[in-house]
Amino acid sequence: MIAPLRIVFAGTPEFALPSLRAAARHGQVVAVYTQPDRPAGRGRQLAASPIKQAALNMGLAVRQPSTLRSAQARAELAALQPDLMVVVAYGLILPAKILAIPRQGCWNVHASLLPRWRGAAPIQRAIEAGDAQTGVCLMRMDEGLDTGPVLLSLRTPIDADDTGGSLHNRLAELGAEVLGDALTLLKAGMRPAAIPQASAGVAYARKLEKSEARLDWNDAAEVLARKVRAFNPWPIAEADLAGERVRIHDARALASSHAAAPGTVLSANRDGIDVACGNGVLRLLIVQREGGRAIAAGDYLNARPSLRA
Repeated sequence: MIAPLRIVFAGTPEFALPSLRAAARHGQVVAVYTQPDRPAGRGRQLAASPIKQAALNMGLAVRQPSTLRSAQARAELAALQPDLMVVVAYGLILPAKILAIPRQGCWNVHASLLPRWRGAAPIQRAIEAGDAQTGVCLMRMDEGLDTGPVLLSLRTPIDADDTGGSLHNRLAELGAEVLGDALTLLKAGMRPAAIPQASAGVAYARKLEKSEARLDWNDAAEVLARKVRAFNPWPIAEADLAGERVRIHDARALASSHAAAPGTVLSANRDGIDVACGNGVLRLLIVQREGGRAIAAGDYLNARPSLRA
């Protein structure tokens, strides 16, 4: 009988959960590496990552080093005698000496069609940029930032109503699928072909910042609508609406012409709140007042009847 692949899995957020389950189905996960517990919630109590919680529920050994650059970290990984290390949104840099330990190298599931959107926030940046499609790549890791050769990939269209959250969930499942396909090949003695990334078309997906959530009504409505979708569920777009700051969970760009100053409320009714932009009109559909919950624009108008028009 052929011995199962000895896999070390490294991941931290929810995006990595389907891939962890795929790795466990296709091999023996001998250890799960994840970020140290972090303060979370209003009480700032230490909280385990989604991957740690899942790994413990699966009965898997969990390790949480703060760095992989020490000799101790290398020795602990080498002692596991891994055939392969699978990395999915782990959050720590893997030095060259770590990359060299697994017999079959280190694989990374990345949520874009490389070389477009290397970096921390590929899902949100693809929506924000108005890309028509995206996907996942399984990459053989090297020392660069998402620069390694691609082993397998899957594509998906970005729908007009996709948010950062909906696209995240779809790509997480596609990531598990592409990982499972590659592990099936590896178990059969066939290594997926490593195709170097193209030198053209490189784009970097910088980390999301809370400050980006503030919308500028001078921008085009289409640009703002994409930001609303990209920043849902975090950090959630926000803007000044007739003197009140609100968070915007859903909005639609209208190709309407107007002569009003950007930020002017043009109309407000059960269908939504139409706000003048630098080009076009943004119709707000779901908004949230400070300290409140997300509600339909029509319900928001019950609290601000003076906006109705």
